[in-house]
Amino acid sequence: MESLLSHSFDYLSSNDSAKIRKGLRQLEGLLAQICLSQSSVTSTPDKRRSIATTQSKESTPKDLGSLKDDAAFREFFKLQEGFQWNDGQNDLLIVSTLDLLHGILLMHPPSRSLFAREIYMNLLLDLLDPTLCPAIHSNTLLTLVTAMLSNPANTRSFEELDGLLCVTGLFKSRSATREVKMKSVEFLYFYLMPEAPAEMTGMKDGGSRRLASGAQWPTGLKNGRDLQDTRTIEEKQDLLGRYMSNVQDLVEDLRESMPFGAAF
Repeated sequence: MESLLSHSFDYLSSNDSAKIRKGLRQLEGLLAQICLSQSSVTSTPDKRRSIATTQSKESTPKDLGSLKDDAAFREFFKLQEGFQWNDGQNDLLIVSTLDLLHGILLMHPPSRSLFAREIYMNLLLDLLDPTLCPAIHSNTLLTLVTAMLSNPANTRSFEELDGLLCVTGLFKSRSATREVKMKSVEFLYFYLMPEAPAEMTGMKDGGSRRLASGAQWPTGLKNGRDLQDTRTIEEKQDLLGRYMSNVQDLVEDLRESMPFGAAF
C-alpha cells in the first residue's frame, strides 16, 4: 500500500494533467476498496433475466465500526498518521530551505534570474497558501523580496502569475497572524518602489569580472522578456488597486517615510 500511495503522490505532483488524473484514480480506487464491500446479486430461475443482471455486483458502504478489523484500513490509517505527524517537521524543512535560498540570492544575484520562469516563481507563490504556517509565509515574503530585487523581469512574472492576488489575499485572510500582515505590508511597500533596469554588478572576484565583461545572465524568460522591462510607480499602483482599496495611502506613506532609503 505504501508503494501505491507513493506512486499516486508522484503522479499528483506532476505538471501533466493526465498523470494527475491517474494519481486521483489510484487514490479513489484504493479508498473504494477499503470503504466498499462487494455483494453478489443471486440469480433467479427466471430465464428472462439477462446474464448481465444475474451476475451483476452491487457495492455497499461498510460501517465505520467494521473498518477497524480491516487490515487494509489499518495499514492506510497508520500511513496517514505518519503524514499528520510529519507536518511540523516538513514546515521546519521548508523554513530552513527558504532561509538558505534567501542567503544564496543575496550572495549570488545572477541566481535571481531563475525566478523569471513561471515554474520557479510558482513554487514561492504556492507557499503563500493561507493554510500553511505563519513562519512559512513570513520567510516566503522575504525570499520574494530578494528574488525580485533589481530584477524587473522577475517582478513581471510575479504579476502575471497573480502574485499580487496571493499577497493581498494572505493579508486579508482572517487566519493571518499580526506578523504575517506586517510582512505583507512591507512587501507591498517594496513592490511599489521605483524600479531600476537589471544590472550585472559584482564584487572584485573573477566570476564577477566575467559578468561585467559581457557574460550574459541566464534568462529563460517567458516570451523573450527584456531585462529592462520596468514599470512606473503609477502603473504598479493601478495593478495593486485591483486588489486593495487604500493603495494611494501606501504610496503617500512610502513617499514620506522612504522606508528603504530611496527617494522618489
